[in-house]
Amino acid sequence: MHPFLRLALLAVLLGAAGCARTLIPNTDVLDNSENRDVIAFCEEYRHGLEDKKVGSLLKMMSPGYFQTGINTKGADDADYEKIREFLTGDFMKTSGIRYEIRYRRITFTPRNHIFVDYTFAAAWKIPGAKADEWHHKVADNRLDLVRDGETFKITRGM
Repeated sequence: MHPFLRLALLAVLLGAAGCARTLIPNTDVLDNSENRDVIAFCEEYRHGLEDKKVGSLLKMMSPGYFQTGINTKGADDADYEKIREFLTGDFMKTSGIRYEIRYRRITFTPRNHIFVDYTFAAAWKIPGAKADEWHHKVADNRLDLVRDGETFKITRGM
């Protein structure tokens, strides 16, 4: 190869290496301390779901939690109390919970909210008429977090 072409190729490779972004392993999220803190919190949430740690999940929720549902009459809207009732009721009937998350993006907003966009794959068993029935779901979701001292609170998306 011509020496000039070698130098040009080397310059391109070095330039590309300088532009490379480092991602947190197994995510699509830029590796920095703020993003690591957010993902660590979300992993506590994920483990809380799998281990049915209702007390921990409730502590992670903001008292002002509110999730608008898709029903225009508000029948499927959920506030802190409605989520608490679900977690202490029907949620406790589940078993074999598996909740996997692929973190896609973390956005820090000017209004001090942090949006965590992710794709989840969930599997869980609930009692059925004859035996436990497995249910599966894969979907995208967004957690809306706010800072709470050294940690965060979930305001939407559970």
